[in-house]
Amino acid sequence: MSISNLEIESQIIIRDIPIQIVRKPIKNLHVGVYPPHGHVRVAAPLHLTEDNIRLAVISRLSWIKKQRANFEAQPRQSKREMVSGESHYVFGERYRLEVIERRGRHEMALIPPKTLQLFVNPGTSPQNRALVLTEWYRAQLRARIPDLLDHWQPIIGQDVAEWGIKKMKTKWGSCNISQHRIWVNLELAKKPVECLEYVVVHELVHFLERHHNQRFKAYMDQYLPNWRECRDILNREPLGEL
Repeated sequence: MSISNLEIESQIIIRDIPIQIVRKPIKNLHVGVYPPHGHVRVAAPLHLTEDNIRLAVISRLSWIKKQRANFEAQPRQSKREMVSGESHYVFGERYRLEVIERRGRHEMALIPPKTLQLFVNPGTSPQNRALVLTEWYRAQLRARIPDLLDHWQPIIGQDVAEWGIKKMKTKWGSCNISQHRIWVNLELAKKPVECLEYVVVHELVHFLERHHNQRFKAYMDQYLPNWRECRDILNREPLGEL
């Protein structure tokens, strides 16, 4: 168990399903099931006992199992070997990888219509080839996010003090409300660009409303009427190896 920023974290197991519990200063209990493999997380008020939480989870068990089954049924990209002929996604579009060995700087290039070239030194390992692609994905997001922030910050009336990109196993985005900091999942470089915009707007709206309640949804409806479509796309798009 760990305590940080008034949050108490622990884990229980119900019907062979691990349940992450995060107690925090909130009013209502929330149960979430997250990609890619149906991780179950419960955000609970500090005063609730473990028995209270256990009963709440059991009452939602059929819903939890359904959500986990949906995630397991999603198509997934096979483990990448980083060889020519593989398919890789860039902002929702499928590209064929072409690996070119030559002396010099490691780099990536998009060649119309649907080729993704990877230039590496002879003998470069699959792991290092993957690192080149990962950093290229990161650069693609870094090139797009500033324009999205410039567009949406004045509309929503909230400014971001700092933003970043990182790999996340259970969330497409996250934010620190008090510090006005947001993070986006590196995997969004593979998803349709509308999904990146949705995540940016989602996190900015959290500066107005912390919880996923009706007020939050009303803001999303106001600013991005198609947000539910983007959310559903993220839930059904092929998931990459993290």
